[in-house]
Amino acid sequence: MADPNLVDFYDRVSRFERARAHGWAHQTGGMPEPRRIRGTRRRRSFLMPLLLVAFAIFAMKGAILYSVGASAYQDRVARLEAGEGFDRLGAWMMQADPLTQFMAGQIAHAMLQIQK
Repeated sequence: MADPNLVDFYDRVSRFERARAHGWAHQTGGMPEPRRIRGTRRRRSFLMPLLLVAFAIFAMKGAILYSVGASAYQDRVARLEAGEGFDRLGAWMMQADPLTQFMAGQIAHAMLQIQK
């Protein structure tokens, strides 16, 4: 003779396994609350990685400007401008814009604070 409680138990287990196989998950404790496992991808924004790359580029340019000095930096950019092809593109990218100068000033300020 089959125990009716065991039949009910195995029926519930089989329903949970079928639901799990279809991508549904149930929380433990209390009534099971279904939530989808598959298809819950977060929308990724490309704005933050682009801002991080831009910040890194301007920080690198500022570090170079700080380390070689403004006149030597301008001389190197002028030599790139006199070149051909990609040298001109490099000169355009490496020119000392206000953000690069700001970054170099912040690096200089930080170095003064470290030396004190």
